[in-house]
Amino acid sequence: MTKILAGLLGGLAMLAMVTVAHAQVVLSASSILPTNNFLTRNTLSAWGADVERVTEGRVKVNLLPKPAVAPPGTLDAVKDGLIDVAWTVHGLTPARFVLTNIAEFPGNGDSAEQMSVAYQRIHERHLAKAGEHKGVKVIALFTHGPGQLLSARRPVNTIEDLAGMKFRTPGGIALEVAKAVGAVGVPRPVTEIYELLNGGIVDGVFFPLDTIASLKLEQIIRHMTTFPGGLYNASFVMIMNEERFNKLSRRDQEAIDAIGGEAFSRRVGRGFEEQERASMNALAASKVAMTDASPALMQAFRARTAAIEANWVKQAAAKGIDGAKVLEEFRAEVRKVGR
Repeated sequence: MTKILAGLLGGLAMLAMVTVAHAQVVLSASSILPTNNFLTRNTLSAWGADVERVTEGRVKVNLLPKPAVAPPGTLDAVKDGLIDVAWTVHGLTPARFVLTNIAEFPGNGDSAEQMSVAYQRIHERHLAKAGEHKGVKVIALFTHGPGQLLSARRPVNTIEDLAGMKFRTPGGIALEVAKAVGAVGVPRPVTEIYELLNGGIVDGVFFPLDTIASLKLEQIIRHMTTFPGGLYNASFVMIMNEERFNKLSRRDQEAIDAIGGEAFSRRVGRGFEEQERASMNALAASKVAMTDASPALMQAFRARTAAIEANWVKQAAAKGIDGAKVLEEFRAEVRKVGR
């Protein structure tokens, strides 16, 4: 009887060891946008599948069906452990971020993939040490493609045409650009853009091309003025709760790091560009008038927005960063990635 009991206890101990060895860590993930949105699919869904693959099933990502919090609360929700993983836009909490504006200035580039990869590299080299993301684990940073000017009623060919026009803009640098060129920026969520245009509340939008088709804006937009390098951009970050990451095994931490950083930034940037092509096809099919900004318009635009960069250089200096040098290096990196 004693031998039988000993054997039974030994078997239970081995079973417990196997169970512990195969225990699965489940990370909760929340997206600002619906789960079927291309950006949610290209960030959280794709990354979650990669995490499960590279950790051989030891770590799984569970995408929540709805946002856990309102968009501006995303970063704190991850930091405080309400959710484990999310992506967010730095412009949602502008008082907390200064250096991330480097990715948002006019004229940074025409390729989301190139800008995203360059941004990730510059962050690792220069910006991370300032600690603006203290309290969360940064998986990767990225940007969408260049924001352009789209109008529902009349074309914009000169800087004077912009005077008093109302444009839906995101916050941050895009709002500063609108003010600098004499337009009225109306910061409202992406989900309200169609109604704002359709109801005549705004004359147009400052917007990247990737989401136009999914929002069916080609049905309302009649004119687009394209600015080389863009009117503005937006800075995004994918983050994870620091404590949850630190509790993972070293093996799984290294596996997750390997699919983050530049690899993640490149894939997401490439996804934005695929969406841009679909939107351009939709605009063309709807016979939207597309015009490149003239040299005179570009000259006036650069003159009026120059102070935005100059102000940022001063803010960066207060954080120990040579802003002018790093911004020049960032744009050189964008060109390098393109080559």
